[in-house]
Amino acid sequence: MGKMSQSKECIAMLLAGGRGSRLGALTEDIAKPAVTFGGKFRIIDFPLTNCVRSGIDTVGVMTQYQPLLLHDYIGKGQDWDLDLLYGGVSILAPHAAWYTGTANAVYQNENFIQTYNPECLLVLAADHVYKMDYSVMLDYHKKVNADCTIAVIEVPIKDASRFGILNTAPDDSVVEFDEKPEKPKNNLASMGIYIFEWDVLQKYLAEDDKDPDSDHDFGKNILPNMLKDGRRLFAYRFDGYWKDVGTEESLWQANMDLLDDMHLGFQGWHILSRSGGRAPHFIAPTGSIRNTLITEGCEIYGSVENSVLSEGVIVEKGAVVKDSVIMENAYIGKNATVQYAILDEDTIVEENATVGQAREDGGKLVLISRGSIIGREEK
Repeated sequence: MGKMSQSKECIAMLLAGGRGSRLGALTEDIAKPAVTFGGKFRIIDFPLTNCVRSGIDTVGVMTQYQPLLLHDYIGKGQDWDLDLLYGGVSILAPHAAWYTGTANAVYQNENFIQTYNPECLLVLAADHVYKMDYSVMLDYHKKVNADCTIAVIEVPIKDASRFGILNTAPDDSVVEFDEKPEKPKNNLASMGIYIFEWDVLQKYLAEDDKDPDSDHDFGKNILPNMLKDGRRLFAYRFDGYWKDVGTEESLWQANMDLLDDMHLGFQGWHILSRSGGRAPHFIAPTGSIRNTLITEGCEIYGSVENSVLSEGVIVEKGAVVKDSVIMENAYIGKNATVQYAILDEDTIVEENATVGQAREDGGKLVLISRGSIIGREEK
């Protein structure tokens, strides 16, 4: 039976092509969704897991910047059980030209979407950490008879200018959408999760493609145009854990949230991921661990506190690691000190070297790029 003969209720499109320049050296060679998180995950594991748990069995992943690692990592989707489902996961690279915006990325893949003839299209950012049942949002979308439903969450007002900000009526219909306003009117932020009626969205994507002055972006163009035409846009309020890990500080903080026993956001989470298959970690008699997440293949001979260690990290005797995120295969030499830092993959901190300064002493977060070698005189 051909795919065209089966109309899908909803399929998902993941926007996974961004460089993530605010993450600095972490995204020099990989796309932001491929950045390591929580020791053994990559950021893209979260929306992929959410899709599977929500019964969304057809997922298009739109890649662009440094796509090879993501392509290899996702493969056929077997680690998320997407290879067993009708539709499954498809890697979608740009066609004739690079994607020029989030809306253009979806527009370039219109033929792929039409293959499944969906009633609704779920559009997702692939670089956020959260657990969400999209089927509940889809039920809400149908209940309010929306043309577009936008997932929203309240953020600290000081951070509101980083997001699309919604102003709503008492029934949560959207009356105004400001994309990253300099002076936000409130703190109700778009999570970058949209459900569209596909036949409605097609019209706006086609019109937007013909507009030479457009940024071809959902927040800047599509949503304001729909509002201008009186389309039914509704806010779907989300009250769970969600973190936009688009900055070094927010990535560090989300990793620290994993360590907080009182933090309800991660309780009961089971994230699907591609397993590294390494040997169990080893903690020597000289090693000490306190409030730390340690993954497979780590060897701990020194002291580690309030940190997240990815696979294959070695902490030698006398070394101290505190308030830090240490990524895969990093090496911390004897009597070295690492505090309030993010160390990317394959970093070497040599014997007696120091990286960072204690947070309580006014230290600033330090980011060390992949493959760096830090000697005694470096900070």
